[in-house]
Amino acid sequence: MTFKIAVTMPNSFLRPFTASHLLYSVLDPPPWKTEKVRRSNTNIYFLLDILYIDVKFFGIIAKLMNKTELVLPGGDYNRARIALDFGADAVYVGLNKYSLRKGEVRYNLEELERTIQYAHSLKKKIYVTFNIFAHNKHLKTLKADMEKVANLSPDAFIIADIGVINIARKIAPQIPIHVSTQANTTNLETVKFYQELGIKRVVLARELTLKEITEIHKAVPKIELEVFVHGSMCISYSGRCLLSNYMTGRQANLGDCAQPCRWNYNVYLEEKQRPNEFFKIEESNEGTNIMSSKDICLIEHIDKLERAGVTGLKVEGRNKTEYYLAATALAYKKALELSKKNSYTTNEKKKLKRELQKIAHRDYTTGFIYEKANKGGTYQGRSPICNWEYIGIIIKDSQVIVKNKISKGALVELLTPDGIKKDEILKIVVNDKETNVISPGRNGQTAKILLKNKYPVGTILRTETSS
Repeated sequence: MTFKIAVTMPNSFLRPFTASHLLYSVLDPPPWKTEKVRRSNTNIYFLLDILYIDVKFFGIIAKLMNKTELVLPGGDYNRARIALDFGADAVYVGLNKYSLRKGEVRYNLEELERTIQYAHSLKKKIYVTFNIFAHNKHLKTLKADMEKVANLSPDAFIIADIGVINIARKIAPQIPIHVSTQANTTNLETVKFYQELGIKRVVLARELTLKEITEIHKAVPKIELEVFVHGSMCISYSGRCLLSNYMTGRQANLGDCAQPCRWNYNVYLEEKQRPNEFFKIEESNEGTNIMSSKDICLIEHIDKLERAGVTGLKVEGRNKTEYYLAATALAYKKALELSKKNSYTTNEKKKLKRELQKIAHRDYTTGFIYEKANKGGTYQGRSPICNWEYIGIIIKDSQVIVKNKISKGALVELLTPDGIKKDEILKIVVNDKETNVISPGRNGQTAKILLKNKYPVGTILRTETSS
């Protein structure tokens, strides 16, 4: 084992160091610190003690530099901005015709450029999706559009199709590539292949366990790994689903899924010897939701994912509201801060989980992270749980875009980039007239909402539902 030693001026900060240093930094105590070994040569082990202090210092620095990244969705410029302002380190966006949520994605090149510029002004990142499974007819426009997007200097492309990866490497070799979760990466040999291809990051399949993620990181430590930690999950394997195509003609892997897995079904049992005698199987009076998965939520397991070697923690939801983005960003940012300080206690985990119970969601599950998905992994009903309601967002001074009914005297919680505050609605003014209640009405309905305190633009207002 060798050390690379350099003479260093007193005021200098950085010194050359090798992987051997980092290895010794985790040997505590190091091999030369035992009394038996030290008796043989006091002087040489005094030198090693000095080196050990140096090694421990750089071990800590290396850990701090290896920052876990919080990656949130952005369905349009405004939602991307909220995600970034509330704590996301990066946001994934895309032109709608190359995204797997094209019905909810509202980007053109101008909006994309605006979003990238805003993120870069905060020293944050934008990842652009080209994650459809392309057919021949898509390739011509895809090449031209990819070249235009590359000129905007995004921080990475997210791609599932190996052919599209090949196009990106030729057209925009300067743009790093992240392999999409749709590529269904479930083993270390596939990750090795992507590393040899020059891929920077792999978004692993949701079907992997914590043990498997750890094994992949140990086998391929140089490549970045990203996992989904929050949001909706497809019932099919890594989203490889043909239900929408078959039932509605809308192609899921081209971004046009009708989500038939969320529908209520009537299911009947027919005994082979008794044809046409049907016995209805029901989970409730509304039918059965045998294909509707619960939402994944790994807020209580962030520290374990970091130890497993995960670089990126990803939140699903390019069709979700500003409220969803603000709430998830605040919760997961706090979890990462506490984990970094080694103070992510059980109580803190439960507290953040309760915060995530306040956004619209299906029942939560940890998915496959601890081996097999449990029984009861499907969600009963199509409508999400909504214990709290997103009622507005501040756009200027006390001016609020009304999202749901707002009542004078209501107690509200306000989500700001600095945390969550409590307040009370003192007055509602619409068209210079005071009123006790305001409903959304037309799209973009605004009202002047006076509270006890002042809050910044972008603040989200929510209130607990009466139920």
